[in-house]
Amino acid sequence: MTAADTSAVYTRTDEQLGTFSLRPLDPLTDTELLHRWVIHPKSAFYLLQDATLPDVEREFMSIAASPHHDAFLGLHNGSPAFLMERYDPRHVELAGLYPHQPGDIGMHFLCAPARQPVHGFTRAVLTTVMAMLFADQNTHRVVVEPDVRNTAVHALNEAVGFRVDSTLTKPEKEALLSFCTREQFRTATGVTPA
Repeated sequence: MTAADTSAVYTRTDEQLGTFSLRPLDPLTDTELLHRWVIHPKSAFYLLQDATLPDVEREFMSIAASPHHDAFLGLHNGSPAFLMERYDPRHVELAGLYPHQPGDIGMHFLCAPARQPVHGFTRAVLTTVMAMLFADQNTHRVVVEPDVRNTAVHALNEAVGFRVDSTLTKPEKEALLSFCTREQFRTATGVTPA
């Protein structure tokens, strides 16, 4: 376990791929790494493609200051490998755009660009993210709003239990509003969040 793992708020072991953990993101020390990730061509749907280093720092400082939004750096076997944002959809991203239910939590995730893709890695990341969210007994349903054109993430979302509800028009994109309950997640993945 590396020094970064010592502040992990959630850890999960995948039988094939190893250990995945999440720790609170530090906008001051993690910004350079995040900047490289978000401007990569494979990160186009994260909507920070043209961001400068100060832009990325401001974005994550704003998230850190929000009472309704937080971000986590994901580690794979102790090395930074993904990003996860958790938000309250009553106040962030989806405020007023859908009928919110108690226990709803919103989520974004981004895998770091890989030099050598590993089969099943992104699904293992998403499974870890969902398991972390459902480990909180107050979370009853996870809400996502990916771009309608992001067919790869739609397939991943379906694989972990999400069901499409509707299409939403947001200022930055046409979004596919989708929901996943704890039971849908458990049925799709066989994972019981702890």
